[in-house]
Amino acid sequence: MSEPVPMAEMVTMTIDGAEVEVPKGTLVIRAAEAAGVAIPRFCDHPLLDPAAACRECMVEITDAGNGRGFPKPQPSCATVAAPGMVVKTQATSEQAAKAQADILELLLVNHPLDCPICDKGGECPLQNQALADGRMESRFDGVKRTFPTPVAMSDLILLDRERCVMCTRCTRFGEQISGDPLLQLVERGAKQQVGIYPEQPYDSYFSGNVVQICPVGALTSSDYRFSARPFDLVSTVTTCENCAAGCQIRVDARHGSVRRRLAGEQPQVNEEWSCDRGRFGFVAARGEDRLAGPMVRRDGELVRVSWPQALAAAAEGLAAAEGSTGVLTGGRLTTETAYAYSVFARTVLKTNSIDFRARGASEEEAQFLASIVAQIGFDAAVTYADLDRAKKVVLVGFEPEDESPIVFLRLRKAVRKSGLRVVAVASYLSRGSTKLDASLIAVRPGDVPQAIRDLEVDADTIILAGERLAQIPGALTALVAKVEQTEARMAWVPRRAGEIGALAAGCLPNLLPGGRPLDDETARRQVAQVWAEEVPTALGLSAVEQVKAAADGSVKALVTAGVEAADFADPEVASQGLAKAFVVCLESRMSDVAALADVVLPVDLLESNEGSFLNWEHRVCPVNQVVTNPRSPMTEIRVLAALAEAMRANLGFRDAAGASESMAKLAQWVGPAPTMTMVEPTTASPSGVVVEAWRELLDDSRCVDGASSLLATARVPQARISPQTLRTEGLATSTYVRLTGPRGSVTFPLRVEPSMADGVIWAPLRARDNELHRTGVCIGDSVTLAAAPGPKKEGEE
Repeated sequence: MSEPVPMAEMVTMTIDGAEVEVPKGTLVIRAAEAAGVAIPRFCDHPLLDPAAACRECMVEITDAGNGRGFPKPQPSCATVAAPGMVVKTQATSEQAAKAQADILELLLVNHPLDCPICDKGGECPLQNQALADGRMESRFDGVKRTFPTPVAMSDLILLDRERCVMCTRCTRFGEQISGDPLLQLVERGAKQQVGIYPEQPYDSYFSGNVVQICPVGALTSSDYRFSARPFDLVSTVTTCENCAAGCQIRVDARHGSVRRRLAGEQPQVNEEWSCDRGRFGFVAARGEDRLAGPMVRRDGELVRVSWPQALAAAAEGLAAAEGSTGVLTGGRLTTETAYAYSVFARTVLKTNSIDFRARGASEEEAQFLASIVAQIGFDAAVTYADLDRAKKVVLVGFEPEDESPIVFLRLRKAVRKSGLRVVAVASYLSRGSTKLDASLIAVRPGDVPQAIRDLEVDADTIILAGERLAQIPGALTALVAKVEQTEARMAWVPRRAGEIGALAAGCLPNLLPGGRPLDDETARRQVAQVWAEEVPTALGLSAVEQVKAAADGSVKALVTAGVEAADFADPEVASQGLAKAFVVCLESRMSDVAALADVVLPVDLLESNEGSFLNWEHRVCPVNQVVTNPRSPMTEIRVLAALAEAMRANLGFRDAAGASESMAKLAQWVGPAPTMTMVEPTTASPSGVVVEAWRELLDDSRCVDGASSLLATARVPQARISPQTLRTEGLATSTYVRLTGPRGSVTFPLRVEPSMADGVIWAPLRARDNELHRTGVCIGDSVTLAAAPGPKKEGEE
């Protein structure tokens, strides 16, 4: 449970004749907001350090708290409230009003009159302020400063320099928030402008935020530029689906189509920020591969059929499997949809073979999730607020900048503001860990359990564990033991948005909704009372076991939901299983799994659905319907209900509201938690060089298909190796390296990483056009290295 926040010392001051009590250290502009007085500003932002760059927020201070006032107006964004201070804003002071009007006039001297075509028009603070308090006629009769426009800061971000008012919001964001100080003010005087380093574009996972906080439309996104006007848009607040951070976002739609996404204001979670993947990666299902109707395989080919025909074919195939079925839900579903699959598996298919972990997983992880993570409610979970106040955070099997970007931003904020100490147990000091000033415990993957046992932690430490620990035998066992011994707090941070919700919904073979253990008779009876159906007692198969069993014929039918064969640790075995079994695939667009399926049932996009996600804090994050289209496919819950009826069963609900109502009846389990069998780590570490890998934020995920500008900013896939291993493997003169596993080879550019543990090579998983997972190599496996030629230059044979 989060520790109570101590009460702040308060000071009393006067603003426009009214007494205001604010915490000590509050800026005058914030104190005015607390008093209900809006002071114009351009450079000020509540999450950035003061700069007093634009000078638009001038106020008159008649008493600074010492009986003396200031002779000239002062910037309220950089003046700290003091006891007894007396402030007059533009509402009560002619001096302040004149100062603000004069600054506004100067800012408009070189500002272009292009409001009708500016992306910021209609939501521009400069436009609003000029209309409210500016002169009706300009006194400037010279030639305005102009620049060639736009200038590309990156493939995503464009700059119209003549609009810029030098507020420095963008440069401060890079320096203070994201840790990417690549935008800077260059030149001086009238030529001053925002610029980038020569031949070094604005390379940041968070670059879209500078567009949103720019107060004048100088920075725009290449994707949204000239595509809509603010007054044409219908805005909806919802939750981002791209990771488990639970970010609140604002989605703007026009004519039933999403045009842009902005970060929402959710101080407890993402504050006012979002990553570029969450902001720009929303066009994947708008291509030609969008499923227009149900399909059934006939004579080896998928053909369009009617819904009754497709449901009948699916019901017939699933019934023919005679209970030898499995359900693969993946990690993208809302909690309500995951719950619907859980009910469908147990009451319609009569199986506990359901698993959301279509990725590298293990039985040790299943027990860890059921006995530890599923038993945590929001009141007892680690939260973002806890990260803000933490003294020490240890990252194990977790790379926050790539796997949960908002967690990274909150950690960096705590490092800057509170002196948080970050320790990374990893193979090397990543770019994100470097920006967190993290201390590195460099280890080979197989040595992670011992590194966890050796950690120096206490009750003031928070350990953030990632899903990659599932692929290291004994790592989660060591983590649980360390937490029990030291009273350190621990949080599991998965990569996908729906994994915590799927866990709460019972999408594990050993777990029922609400964290109820499958092997507990009381738990099964409680669920049976709500579902009006008996719950199967036999332990089900995990996702990995299901595809393996399908490959050998012991599982005859599979129901899949947004699962990709490439997501599994062994894609080849997954593809074999999916090709052999009778597969019913619920998808919004064509995929490799849909291409192998026997029945394909199209489902609507998340933007047309309602429900919620549970983020890594176990916080409920609402998902609201953004657009409606009468011709769109049905929601997954509606399809599952129809499929249940085709199989002469009753799901019990047909929409998210019904699923939520049913799930609410199965409150958090308060009985004995499932036990976790301790797993000993592998004693014999593989000889030679072993692989360490994780997925970078912008990779081969189908979620970002079609976002060409976003994907153009993805980092170039590189393999990283220590200087010692470079020499040992005879690669000292190589710029490219070939990694060879049991099923093939892949070539990467080679980078020497001084912080890398010896005997390890790191490479990105699921990199576009460079698929490490296709070689049959998993984390911790041995790999053969060899020097490789670089790509051929144009004209070379």
